[in-house]
Amino acid sequence: MTLSILLPLLGIVLGGIFLAAQAPINAALARTLGDPVLAACISFGIGFVVLGVISAFRGAWPSGGAMASAPWWSWLGGFLGAFYVAVVIWGVPQLGVVSTVAALIFGQVAAALVLDAVGAFGIPVQAITWQRLVAAGMILGGLVLSRAG
Repeated sequence: MTLSILLPLLGIVLGGIFLAAQAPINAALARTLGDPVLAACISFGIGFVVLGVISAFRGAWPSGGAMASAPWWSWLGGFLGAFYVAVVIWGVPQLGVVSTVAALIFGQVAAALVLDAVGAFGIPVQAITWQRLVAAGMILGGLVLSRAG
């Protein structure tokens, strides 16, 4: 495996580790504050500040023209992320971290199959193969097993 593949994979795995840890951390904040939406708001606020500082140091602020030329749907990421954080904060106390993350991953893979197949949002088309369907089924099986015991 080449370094150009290994580094992104390691970064994504680290991101997955952070997401798994973020779920119970945010759930604890929600318990303390008594409101999962407020906890999600604070989580996003802290993230906004961190990313704002990093962007400022990098000098990565876009021009108004670049922002205006973005497709309308490209602005939905913040909404989708906010929904994700809020629903995870709500779900972890009910399901536990393993089942919550398994359900998230299954949802991601199921949606990714469709998004790849239609080339959504400008990505290259990748067919739904039996191997990909089996992979999704295995994740679903893991979710079912995580709830069986």
